[in-house]
Amino acid sequence: MNPEKINLVERPYQEVVDDLLTAIVGGVVNEPIFFDVKQLDYPLAQPAIDIRSISGTADGRRYLFQKGIDYRFSIDDNRVVWQEDATLPDDDTIFYVDYFRRESRSPLTDINVGSVTRTLGEAIGREITTLYQQINRAYLSAFVDTAEGTSLDLVVAILGLQRKDGEFAVGSVTFFRDPAIEGNIFLPEGTLLATAKGEVRFQTTQPRNLQRGQVRIDAPIRATDEHKGDAGRVEAGEISEMVQPVAGIQRVTNFEATFLSAEGESDEELRLRAKAALRALGQATIAALARVTAEQRAELLEIHDPNGAPLSRTEPGTAVLLVQCEPERLPGVQAMVEQTRAAGVRTLLVARYIYITPRLVVTLREGLSAGGKSKVMKAVVTALQQYVNGLGAGQPARGADLLAAAGAVEDVTEVRAADIQVWRADLARPDEERLTQTLIDALQGVPADDREALEQVIGSVLDGRIPGWPPAPRRIPDRSLLVGEDGKPATDEEIEAGRFSIRATVNDEPWWIVLEMEPADLLAREEAH
Repeated sequence: MNPEKINLVERPYQEVVDDLLTAIVGGVVNEPIFFDVKQLDYPLAQPAIDIRSISGTADGRRYLFQKGIDYRFSIDDNRVVWQEDATLPDDDTIFYVDYFRRESRSPLTDINVGSVTRTLGEAIGREITTLYQQINRAYLSAFVDTAEGTSLDLVVAILGLQRKDGEFAVGSVTFFRDPAIEGNIFLPEGTLLATAKGEVRFQTTQPRNLQRGQVRIDAPIRATDEHKGDAGRVEAGEISEMVQPVAGIQRVTNFEATFLSAEGESDEELRLRAKAALRALGQATIAALARVTAEQRAELLEIHDPNGAPLSRTEPGTAVLLVQCEPERLPGVQAMVEQTRAAGVRTLLVARYIYITPRLVVTLREGLSAGGKSKVMKAVVTALQQYVNGLGAGQPARGADLLAAAGAVEDVTEVRAADIQVWRADLARPDEERLTQTLIDALQGVPADDREALEQVIGSVLDGRIPGWPPAPRRIPDRSLLVGEDGKPATDEEIEAGRFSIRATVNDEPWWIVLEMEPADLLAREEAH
């Protein structure tokens, strides 16, 4: 579930009590103030004699700020003054202030510890806080990630699942790596295993990750529903088949016999099994991958898999998808493909993207705080991203427009380009062996004495018009795409003046421009006087 929605209502006890006591004595409760990191002092709406508390968000979490440490109250000008080196609210968030008015008509004034007013306020606050917690528990019981006990049983019942009791055999299996395969190998929970003749089936109850260089790894297992009770008890060495082969795993075995569990399935094991059941609904086929790609409004141009054409087959357990979509939508497409892919299959998405990293020198107005400078640098990156996002396939990124977008940010007085780094996706770069094989196959039937036909076929192979290898998720530095006003490679003078553009066509095909940039790629200078 979304981490930002982990609690429906979050009101700590102390915060509730502070609000109650402040209201009882006629103070102002939860006055909202918008925080901008470029500004450290904020006036209150009404004349105040003191601040009771300030709450808000710090580092993405609810936080009660400390008076005298994080902030101070300036009574002379009625302002909250934040301390620059202390904990500050997150930029562009709301903080809430409880404070006492200078003039209050409330007959209750004593809120010191032990007073009747405070004692009653704390008792009421306890009941309100308990109510908030009960609301949260009811809210969390509706999600598979947070429901517990009977609530979790009701949630997974939607998928037709029931918690397994102690009548299911459990044990442990060991997975062994294929010596020819390097890298990490992920073993998801729910991986199906069986005895040699398939009489009894088991499934893993926890995920495992076989690290690079690691030869073997153990995983807990539990008998499937159809093999409840004594049917799931098998001797050591009998579990040897993988119903769902996992790329990179050579064999599997159990070194010890399975036995009936004394305990039922835990909440965490049930959650993992429910998530595995959800993933299985996607079918995990090539057609399913194509379907989810289309559902994300991406065009699937090519798909390469181990069962494809001889010259474009991928390594076992790997599928490569060449898609056409806007760069900002590619992460969503990748996420859906990951959810749909078969267990143990690695999916790689590649697209016709040209990646750029502008190195800019940005001059800022004088007097900005350190936090303010950081905020402006982030705003510059955001402005450049918005410009690039507005470009369509085949539309070049123009240097003058890039500099104008950065220069339009508030508090920026001047921008110039120091350098522009350019890469393109490597969609057709075969290794020597595959290139040789592609040339041999393409030349079959071409007369050896027909020079023109030979040149045409070889040229088609070399420029990628005859597909003979799957694309790879690599990038190639390509300075030729960075051109000046005359269409030739841009000079340093043209780059600095913004008289350049990044072409978005390769072999007459439209590609997308993608900005890959961080504030660290900007050099900030303060305006001189």
